[in-house]
Amino acid sequence: MTEPTGLTRHLGLRSVVLFGLAYMTPLIVLGTFGIVADTTAGTVPTAYLLALVAMLFTAASYGKMAAAYPVAGSAYTYVRKAIDSRLGFLVGWAVLLDYFFLPMVIWLIGSAYLSAQFPSVPSWLWLITFILLTTVLNVLGIKVAAKANFVLMAFQILVIGFFVVLSVRDVVSGGGGLLSSTPFFHGGASLTTVSAGAALAAYSFLGFDAVTTLTEEAIEPRKTIPRAILLTALIGGGVFVLLAYVTQLVHPGSVFDDQSSAAFEIARTIGGNAFAALFLAGLVVAQFASGIAAQAGASRLMYAMGRDGVLPKKLFGYLQPKLHTPAFAIVLTGVVGLVALSLDVSTSTSFINFGAFTAFTFVNLAVIARYVRHRGPVVTNLVFPAIGAIVDVWLLFNLDGVAITFGLVWLGLGVLYLAYLTRFFRVSPPEMSFAEVV
Repeated sequence: MTEPTGLTRHLGLRSVVLFGLAYMTPLIVLGTFGIVADTTAGTVPTAYLLALVAMLFTAASYGKMAAAYPVAGSAYTYVRKAIDSRLGFLVGWAVLLDYFFLPMVIWLIGSAYLSAQFPSVPSWLWLITFILLTTVLNVLGIKVAAKANFVLMAFQILVIGFFVVLSVRDVVSGGGGLLSSTPFFHGGASLTTVSAGAALAAYSFLGFDAVTTLTEEAIEPRKTIPRAILLTALIGGGVFVLLAYVTQLVHPGSVFDDQSSAAFEIARTIGGNAFAALFLAGLVVAQFASGIAAQAGASRLMYAMGRDGVLPKKLFGYLQPKLHTPAFAIVLTGVVGLVALSLDVSTSTSFINFGAFTAFTFVNLAVIARYVRHRGPVVTNLVFPAIGAIVDVWLLFNLDGVAITFGLVWLGLGVLYLAYLTRFFRVSPPEMSFAEVV
């Protein structure tokens, strides 16, 4: 049997956007509400609004690069082709940290909520169940995963709708107003606290980045992917800000009995035990949908690097003959997820942000590099990506010391591996052929 040589195009704009939104997990703003509220002194919507504005500049840069290079690989591919192959490798290496840890965080949050509700069931069992189910769906193929994603996203949206309506009812019945500036800023907040919250909240916007990893499975990718990137960022960001605003209206400030389950506490307050149960189901479903998308994105990045020969080609560049899926990369992502058994959510999230902001910065710089060579409109090809790069660096330096230290160690290991791969930088890393294979 002839082994498949390329991914298959199945996905239209709706499916790609849904994958991006599932990756972002709109309900995650509630899952992490208590943590962000504590960081921002009770101004969660401002943190998400600031992150949204910042990410839109970077999302525009991703759209431009996706149109220029409609292949799998995301930031790794864009920097490699627009700036330098060695720098592209290091960006890809940094993104691996992001993509490896994001599914892990998603599965960890889902299992934590289930363990809190069902303490008699060990958390490791929930975690392994998440990993097994998402791995099987992704190995079966992107079409199966997309259909599952559509159903899971529909349920998540339903829960979000109920939460907003019940929150509004609670505020109105309590004599409060629906229009208030307090959730956005008050005397106890500061630019420092909001900036720290934005750095934490920004990881929720990784869905627009994940969209680019589906380029080779999208129909008319030069049109579909740039549109999907902006739609994912705008829709997801809008939902984040709205949910954060109504939740902050219901519960002003940042004091909770348990920060990690603050939204569950609020759900019970506004809707009783019945809605609290529905909310828990919605959050778990959201985590499951996000896990599917995150694992799919991670495996596509590793497939691109394996096909390139930067990672061992026989393993990472392998496609399952019948299903046309990067089976080894999918399974490896699941295995790495088992590391979550020894980590907590906040530590895992800090690792994600280092890789994300590094990739975001260099994608903006890649757009500028293309402008220097090919010219074009100054505002969209020079000014906007420059603003995006500055904001991303600013967010990077707002991360905690653990994230920065671990990220730099990871990059150091990448430099050592690159030195081995290029015979101490005497040759370039292997190049990918960008001709589409069907």
